[in-house]
Amino acid sequence: MAEEKDAFYVVKKRNVVGIYKSFSDIQALLTSSVSSDSLSIYKGYSLPKKTEEYLVAHGLKGAPYSISAANVNERLFGSLHACPYQDPYSAGGRTFDESSSSRNLQGAIQPDTSKLAGSSSFPTNSQPDHALGGSQAELSTCLSCTLHFDGASKGNPGPAGAGAVLRDGNKIYRLREGVGTQTNNVAEYRSLILGLKYALKKGYKHIVVQGDSLLVCNQIQGLWKIKHPNMASLCSEAKELKNKFLSFKISHVAREYNSEADAQANLAINLKDGEVQEDCKSL
Repeated sequence: MAEEKDAFYVVKKRNVVGIYKSFSDIQALLTSSVSSDSLSIYKGYSLPKKTEEYLVAHGLKGAPYSISAANVNERLFGSLHACPYQDPYSAGGRTFDESSSSRNLQGAIQPDTSKLAGSSSFPTNSQPDHALGGSQAELSTCLSCTLHFDGASKGNPGPAGAGAVLRDGNKIYRLREGVGTQTNNVAEYRSLILGLKYALKKGYKHIVVQGDSLLVCNQIQGLWKIKHPNMASLCSEAKELKNKFLSFKISHVAREYNSEADAQANLAINLKDGEVQEDCKSL
């Protein structure tokens, strides 16, 4: 991305807002961010001198500024535009193109993920904006999570289990469910459904989903036809859950990047059909 005169970039990560003078300075953030980190990036022009003085007064650190999101008000940066950036979740570093409409930072900008390359994104029902700082509303990043899912079947068909791992910036949830005697594909769908139900139960509104089942990922995106009636029923259930999120993104990952969900699925094989176990760990 070519640098523009007087441009500056506002980056929100969890409860911290950083201000950068060069887009190249942001690249390290994008490549180092793990799946639990949710970044929002906006662009403005001609950072006012009073704003710079305010930033310094509230804690100058990092490059070049970094302050608590609670200290951000709607008039601080003026008009900002959502800014395209390299999506850390996307294989090969493809570009995540956010909406180019101009809004202010105080109204939390929900990204237009319909143009995401390399995976599928589904913006759903519109909701009122949430404030970035203060006590009026929860931060939108607190409503976001990532989900890894995997299924296991010993015999295909045989004793099967579903596993899912859910993360936000503060916690990690590990889920296991016995699914009886089933094929691996059924177990994969059951694991996705398990994770989506749990995410909705916990109140998450934005979700990034990854799994090593190419069949499930492509059928959810509508890229592959569904021939088996049982698969059609499971896919329909998963899509109904997907539509309850404000934004939904699913992508296929290699098996070696899905080891935690795989471990939960293998543990779930020993559970009774429909029996669910869960545990939670603070990050």
